[in-house]
Amino acid sequence: MNRPDLAAATGCVRLTPVSRGCYGCRSMTQRIDATDGDLARVITAREPGSREHAETELYRRFAARVRLYGLRHLRDEESARDLVQQVMLLTIEKLRAGAIRDADQVGSFILGVSRTMAIDLKRRERRRDRLRETFAVEPPTAAPDDSTLDLDRLEHCLGRLAERERMIVLLTFYGERSARQIGDEMTMTEGNVRVTRHRAIGKLRACMSGAGAVP
Repeated sequence: MNRPDLAAATGCVRLTPVSRGCYGCRSMTQRIDATDGDLARVITAREPGSREHAETELYRRFAARVRLYGLRHLRDEESARDLVQQVMLLTIEKLRAGAIRDADQVGSFILGVSRTMAIDLKRRERRRDRLRETFAVEPPTAAPDDSTLDLDRLEHCLGRLAERERMIVLLTFYGERSARQIGDEMTMTEGNVRVTRHRAIGKLRACMSGAGAVP
């Protein structure tokens, strides 16, 4: 066929003009026989009507798999659902832009993106936990488990640190670098990095709690 058509690719019937005047199947709840590659090619070809059905079917096929992958590696339902949305949105955007060269490998692409995004989400959660443990301020009336982290205030307090102190804190918590790695990068001894970081964290805690101001 010269033009990708979901109806032709899947063996589904064309809807009548009364039904909406577009291509598709009698019911999107019915399983479509097209391969994953067929669906990917329809999306890339931007066939009006057909593309929307192909995107819906591709999402239906892979959403549950991505969610299970997320549950296995992120161990959290909300994080797993976020992973589904991010992975499938990126996949469809890439297909629309023609950025996936081998349409028949779209399943492998989705798995690879799921793995990469899951790693990134875990890294961000670890970073957030470390920041919360280090800088969380507990309101006087709150229970011990209700500690919160005011990220806006933390950003404000970071901005008031000396440049070297701020860089060491950022490399520690956001760059996940060790004291030795930071020392190599900033031409400092490992011990000096630790002392400077300790002093910077003390200033940040004072700033976060309102007990003092960062000079």
